[in-house]
Amino acid sequence: MGHEHSHGPAPDADRRWLTVALALIASFMAVEVVAGIVASSLALLSDAAHMLTDAGAIALALFAVRLAARPPSRRYTFGLGRAEILSAQANGAVLLVLAGVLGVEAVRRLFDPPEVEGGLVIVVGVLGALVNVAAAFALSRSERRSLNVEGAMAHVLADLYGSLAAVAAGVVIVATGFGQADGIAALLVTVLMLRSGWRLLRDSGRILLEGSPREIDVGEVGRTIASAPGVVEVHDLHVWEVTSGFPALSAHVLVGEGDDCHARRVELERLLDARFGIHHTTLQVDHRHPERLLNISSP
Repeated sequence: MGHEHSHGPAPDADRRWLTVALALIASFMAVEVVAGIVASSLALLSDAAHMLTDAGAIALALFAVRLAARPPSRRYTFGLGRAEILSAQANGAVLLVLAGVLGVEAVRRLFDPPEVEGGLVIVVGVLGALVNVAAAFALSRSERRSLNVEGAMAHVLADLYGSLAAVAAGVVIVATGFGQADGIAALLVTVLMLRSGWRLLRDSGRILLEGSPREIDVGEVGRTIASAPGVVEVHDLHVWEVTSGFPALSAHVLVGEGDDCHARRVELERLLDARFGIHHTTLQVDHRHPERLLNISSP
């Protein structure tokens, strides 16, 4: 007893925009690595490392979208939609590791700042900010709702802030000669990387552990079902997320003796779809036994 869910592939246009963002990020990342080495700027190198995770996030998102587009099979009856969630986990873990490495080096530079070419840092930082703005625009054109795409956007925006921090460090170094500014800017980028990595791990972990979607109040779902016409009891209610944007629900519902179980199930499916956006439902609807007392329950 279920309601079919259409979870098809991303449109080709979405893939094109993701590819454009990936090309922009990957190309400038190489420029920033060379500039960071030449200028001895950890702020630029940390921003380049962040761009590496951006590129990885987008590349994994593209790969996972292709896997998720494959139809369900006998072995994977829900399809491979959770490939996107696994890639989000990988992105988050790599982000945290890189943040730790860069954070240690940034603290070291605070106590022993090297000579930094502030002018080069400013130029490359401004160019990096422009590239990040272009990449963010490209990602915003992707209409696919996916934890990967959302995570990639968060990476790019955090990287934009990192580029601006590098520019600020370059300005301070040129104006005042305060060499520690580079290490401070790198620490700010590290904090942004930690925040992005933790968010990706948290959100993807919630889906892998089959937690309920954040935007759905399970208690309200239970009360809505229990108060629907003809329903006398609801139990074994489960709401989870198969992958990003794919909520699912199962429940055992009892209706009045002599009521039309099929009609009540169809009504509940339509209600859950319209009110909560839950398209994939598995409802077992049975008659209340004559000897059972009326018991309307909700989670």
